[in-house]
Amino acid sequence: MGKRNSRSKAAAMFDSDDDSSVTSSSTARSDLMSVSGTEDVQFDQDSLLDQALDALDEKRGSTREKAFSTIIDALKSNMQHQFIEKKFATLLHQCLASIKKGSKKASAKEITLASHAIGCLALTVGCSDNAREIFEDSVSPLDESLARSTEVLKVPSLLDCLAIITFVGGNDQEETERSMDIMWRVIHPKLGSNVVAVKPSAQLITSVVSAWSFLLSTVSNLKLNSKHWQSSISYLSSLLDKEDRSVRIAAGEALALIFEIGDVDKFSTEAKNASDLTQESKPQESFIFLQGLKGKVINQCKNLSAEAGGKGSAKKDLNSQRNLFRDILDFFEDGYAPEISMKIGSDSLQTSSWSQMIQLNFIKHFLGGGFIKHMQENDFLHDVFGFSPKKKYLNSEHRMSGGEKRMFKSPNSVLNKARTQLLNKQRLLSEGRNAGHYAVSVVEDEA
Repeated sequence: MGKRNSRSKAAAMFDSDDDSSVTSSSTARSDLMSVSGTEDVQFDQDSLLDQALDALDEKRGSTREKAFSTIIDALKSNMQHQFIEKKFATLLHQCLASIKKGSKKASAKEITLASHAIGCLALTVGCSDNAREIFEDSVSPLDESLARSTEVLKVPSLLDCLAIITFVGGNDQEETERSMDIMWRVIHPKLGSNVVAVKPSAQLITSVVSAWSFLLSTVSNLKLNSKHWQSSISYLSSLLDKEDRSVRIAAGEALALIFEIGDVDKFSTEAKNASDLTQESKPQESFIFLQGLKGKVINQCKNLSAEAGGKGSAKKDLNSQRNLFRDILDFFEDGYAPEISMKIGSDSLQTSSWSQMIQLNFIKHFLGGGFIKHMQENDFLHDVFGFSPKKKYLNSEHRMSGGEKRMFKSPNSVLNKARTQLLNKQRLLSEGRNAGHYAVSVVEDEA
């Protein structure tokens, strides 16, 4: 009876006649106060989150959409450790139920929100057993949804979700490679009797390359002398000639990242010292081909760094393109990536590599308005970026409940487990970086 009443309250709070509207936590906060009849009471966010979670069981799609929006807003605006500790499994199950085929008649908007909620959940729990569970339970549903998707609007969120859960919960290069392959098949599907080749849109290409680059940023020491990476570089180079500026920018960042991780020049020595030149492996030819590709990319970057801009070209976007490709040229000439300094409250976060810059921009884009809050309080992101805020939540410590204090301070706490698993993950990655490829096999004329 109590559960039924709880669901009724949830439906009353999140239901609406406007199927297209999506609420925020501020709107839901007003609704909660109206229901309680006390507008001056302290807002109970845990209660709101419980109501939103109950509303995910409602039949009406617009009700579920609003509930997801409220949950996402809450996960971005605060860390919500206590709520997640209690309701993690339920929330993950509800998100996956909206993504999986046939479990609900979910709209593209609901699938977009559900996938975004999973990504926010992964970033909140950090490198922990929960993050591992998110990864293991979500990869296949995301893969299936991407494979059958005919609505472009939901694909970017599915890709972003796959990128985030792999970044946080993936353990080794094989898992990262699998996620990168899933992404690439979105614009290069394996053609069969039931698959029709469709030319991908600029938005789709940009989303795939950005998510793919985000995962690539966790890798080092690429084998650029392999045919796989030569094919990847050729394809990305062809994207620099596309009309859409967002495609060119995404491809430029990906190429800079590839040449940062894999040094073409070091293969010169290998080529000169190679004595066994088989038909399958010819280091000298590989080195010459890579140098040619690099030269082509440099010439393309020169042109894009000085582009005059066409009719209807947004000046801001044009300046972003020019600045990026000037930075890429500088990188090819002196070997240094652009240094970025970003204010995080009273602190400053610095990056000095393409890998860090791509990670920072991707997570900032994903979290939106919640980025600063997470950078200030999310221990996982502190470890990722080597960022140590000067204020260690001293102002909020005295407001913690006994349960929260135990969760933060116990040797078996979520956060302490997260730190341990992050170190283990970094060790595994470093051991496996010299083997295998994180590449795509595509032909240049497919672009």
